[in-house]
Amino acid sequence: MSQQTRRAPGRPKKASAEAVVDAPEPQVKAKKKAPILRKEVELEHTMWEIPKNGGIAFMIQQRGITVFDKEKDQVRQMRYCPNENSIWVDEQSENAKKEAVIFRNGKLMVPKEKPNLRKFLENHPQNMSNGGTTFNLVNETKKAEDILAKEFGQVEAISAVRDKDIQELLPVAIYYGLNIDRSTSDIRYDLLKIAKKKPSEFIKAFDSPQVAARSIITQASEYQIIDLRQDGAYWFDSNGLIVSTPVGQKSSDVLTRFCLTEKGSSVLGSLEERLERLA
Repeated sequence: MSQQTRRAPGRPKKASAEAVVDAPEPQVKAKKKAPILRKEVELEHTMWEIPKNGGIAFMIQQRGITVFDKEKDQVRQMRYCPNENSIWVDEQSENAKKEAVIFRNGKLMVPKEKPNLRKFLENHPQNMSNGGTTFNLVNETKKAEDILAKEFGQVEAISAVRDKDIQELLPVAIYYGLNIDRSTSDIRYDLLKIAKKKPSEFIKAFDSPQVAARSIITQASEYQIIDLRQDGAYWFDSNGLIVSTPVGQKSSDVLTRFCLTEKGSSVLGSLEERLERLA
């Protein structure tokens, strides 16, 4: 008979502490966050406004209003009658009762339950979209987009004042006529006021050749490299004329425009070189 191997008496051996420590930890996969579901619901009402001179109450003209109906290819008379399904007089009943259309404080909200009033306003000759000058439909989405663009533009301009190196800010400061012989904080503070007031113009200034040229010319004048006189711009050392200034114009403006031309580019390059030697 074959002999069976017998296990030694006693408890089974425990895994060593070292083995437990070295055992790889199970990796837990990070759960993806479920997207937030949303429905973009269109406004059920329409808002109309009189941008200028709406006053407390403004009544839209109804008597004798004729417009060209594209669907019928003819000129038709229209009026607003809340008890009728059509705005066209030739489609209204004998019991049609006209009702005044009045803007209050320059505004008129038209609910979805009044589609004929909306159609009346859409076709009215005083509607700005039809070439009129009195009222228009307020596009709430477009209005929000315009406000966002304006606000984000201001944020971008303010961020530029905060984040850009002072050497990047100085040409813009010079362009706006600021005194740059002050502390960095004072210069940034004045630029901040300009950035808030004219954000779009301010941002464009950093990539403007005119701003860069004006900065160089202003410094060249201050360090007596050029002499800006009433009749023209001159080299300070040789008294040689760079460009003449027409009557009624500023020599700094004339020289800036000149330096941005092909003929004047060498002058601008020379001014840059001389300023670099002074630095």
